[in-house]
Order: sequence, then structure tokens, then C-alpha cells
Amino acid sequence: MLLLAPPALSAGKWTATGSMNSARIGHTETLLPGGKVLVAGGCCALNGVFASAELYDPASGTWSTTGSMHTARQMDTATLLPDGKVLVAGGLGVNGDLASAELYDPASGTWSTTGSMHTARDSQTATLLPDGKVLVAGGFGFASGGALASAELYDPASGTWSTTGSMHTARDEPTATLLPTGKVLVAGGDDPAHALASAELYDPASGTWSTTGSMHTARTNHTATLLDTGTVLAAAGEDAVAGNPLASAELYDPAAGTWAATGSLNTARVFHTATLLENGRVLIAGGFSPSVFALASAESYHPKTGVWVAVGSMNTGRNSHTAALLPNGQVLVAGGVSGSINNELRLASAELFTPPTALELAPSLVTDSTGLGPGKALAKKATAIQTAVNAGQTARACGRIAGYLALVKAHTGKKLTPDEAIRLTTEATDLADELGC
Repeated sequence: MLLLAPPALSAGKWTATGSMNSARIGHTETLLPGGKVLVAGGCCALNGVFASAELYDPASGTWSTTGSMHTARQMDTATLLPDGKVLVAGGLGVNGDLASAELYDPASGTWSTTGSMHTARDSQTATLLPDGKVLVAGGFGFASGGALASAELYDPASGTWSTTGSMHTARDEPTATLLPTGKVLVAGGDDPAHALASAELYDPASGTWSTTGSMHTARTNHTATLLDTGTVLAAAGEDAVAGNPLASAELYDPAAGTWAATGSLNTARVFHTATLLENGRVLIAGGFSPSVFALASAESYHPKTGVWVAVGSMNTGRNSHTAALLPNGQVLVAGGVSGSINNELRLASAELFTPPTALELAPSLVTDSTGLGPGKALAKKATAIQTAVNAGQTARACGRIAGYLALVKAHTGKKLTPDEAIRLTTEATDLADELGC
């Protein structure tokens, strides 16, 4: 179901946290098993690229330096391996694309070199497979002067890379998503003259690729997120290289091998981040839009209704940043670029998104129900829900939410427009999910 009008603002809060020791873009951000976050590489040092790395400690909200990589790199990939080490591969170095790879050991805070890829590349994808190997696919190769179709596998047991089947289409900056079946969905990207709508599947059992349904909209620099339902959400991006930012989003169904449109974002954006929250929603933050170089706005996707809800704005507008979900359910956003096209400002700042609680969601439902529907019935029911939530009466609140949703459904198309009904249903469902109804 598509939302035709912007929904009301949902609760949720952004707070500043400690700044990194270096301002950086094009870096990687990885949650480590101990709960700390590793940020490595990126741009821009005096020579243009960083080898440095640092750790964020959620307990103190501060950053500390850790061992530097052997090779400075940006636009690379970082993959957490089953043994807790982090594999960094490829990227753009001081003198061009890199084939080298290295491992970060959280126990010692040091990096060690490992086998190099067969093909130097940047802006590729990297996916941890169920067997513990890492699939790297596509990207840009300076040697070939364009997008790559090749793919290769890293084996942590031997520390070596082996080639595997090539994609049907060469693609730079695509997305890659591990599906519940164990296959990997690669979608979109660019060639690099044009954005791509095509998608394909990698089968680890055979080491081959097969085409699957194409997206409705060609897009690159988008995000792809595996939802709890098993479907994949592709969101925003741009419709060409240096093209127009997109607000559209679509869902891939692995069972059918097809894409279906879902609700559009409230703001078209590219170079944003997407993070799956503990409640099953997807948080999208920042990015670049036609009118704003560095967006501060954020919104969340609600799979049950296909609706995007605004969730406040970051303290600093930014694009080309990174994001990671912390063990406590917060999202850490770090770095990126702000300013303007003619005056870019690299950022060292970081901030945290805290999802809304039931105590924050309930008042919002009351406010948005007031003046809608049959008389004051919806507002009264919403107020009764809030009273139960405030009193800690979860079972009673859940029962009243069920009654509220039934009333919304009964008056959809009558006393409520479809847009109003979707908005209120989304908010009430959010509250029910938060309460565990």
C-alpha cells in the first residue's frame, strides 16, 4: 500500500556523542563482537587517503586510536568474520585501485596482511557467506577503465582468494544482500555510464550467477536491506551517474524473483545510510538531495504498512557517512561530509539515534488522532491507550490498540481518507510492536 501524503512526525531522538580523532569520508564502520565499533581508512589525509583506524566505545561515548592499516585506503569493504576479525579488502589507495587485503584483530588492536585479490577494485560489494567465506563482486577497476563483472572468494582458513563465476552484467557501486536461502542478491549499480535496474543471484553451491527480476527503477548508490519478512528493501539512490536523487523504494521477493513498488520516502536522497532496527524497521539517515547538499533528516520504513515516517533530524547534516546498529538498539552515525558543493566540510562528528519508546509513541498517537474520524472517538481511544501505557498496563494497552485499529479500518474511505488511515494504522502498529502486543 502506497502513502500519498507525508506522515506525521514520529518520536525518536538524535544526540551528539564523542567525535572521531580524524574527519573522514569513504571509510568503513564495523560493529565488533565486544560491542565497540571499528572505523578504518577513508579520506582525506595529507596524501588524500587514511591508513588510520579508531574505536568507538558505547559505554563512554568516546573514540580511541587503534593500530593503523598497512595500506591507506578508501571506498573499500570491511567484513566481520566468524572468528571476530575484520577483513578489509580493495578500495582506492594513494596510487589507484588496490588488490590488497588485511585483517584487524580486536584482541591485539593490530592489522596483518593477508592474501591479495586477483583483481584490484574499489566500490565493490563484500558478503559473508554461510560457510564463512567472503564473496567480493563488481566494483570499479582502473586497469579496465570501467565497471567489473568479476567476483572472487576469500577463504579465512587459508587466507587466500579464488576466482568464482562472473556476473552477467558489470556493475560499479551495486548492493549485495545475503538471502535466507544462502544465495546473494546483487542489484543495480552503474556501468558506469548508466544506472542499472537489473539484478542477479549468486549461488555459492555452484559458484554461478543467474539473472532475476529487474527493479522498476534503475538506481545506483542506493541501499538494500534484508527485512525480517525475508524480502529486500531497495531505497532511494540516483537514476544515473551524477543523476537525480530518488525517493522511490521497492521490495524484492526471493520466492517469486520479482520486485514490487512500496511507499516512497518523504525526501529524495542518495549517499545515505540504511540500518535495520531491532523492531524490524529500517532507519534511513542523511544523504544528498537536489536542494540540500547534506541532509540532516531521517525517516524509518515500516514493513507492515509500507510507510515511511519522519524520525527527527540529526544535529549535523551529512552525506557519505557510515552507520552501525549498537547492541543497545541505538544507531551510531559517523563522519561524512557537510557544507556545500563549493565548500565541502569533512566531518569528525558522530551522533546516536535512539528509537522511540512506548511512552513517546502514545502521546503522538493522541495528537494525530485528534480531529480525525468519527467525532472524537479516535482521540478518546488513543487517550485510553496512552493512559494504559503510562500506567504500565501492557495487556490493557494492547487490547485498546486492537479496538483502535478496528475503528480505523471501519471508517477508512468514509470518515478517514486512505492516507489518514495508513498513517494512523502505522502509528498504532508501531506502538503495539514496541509493547510486544
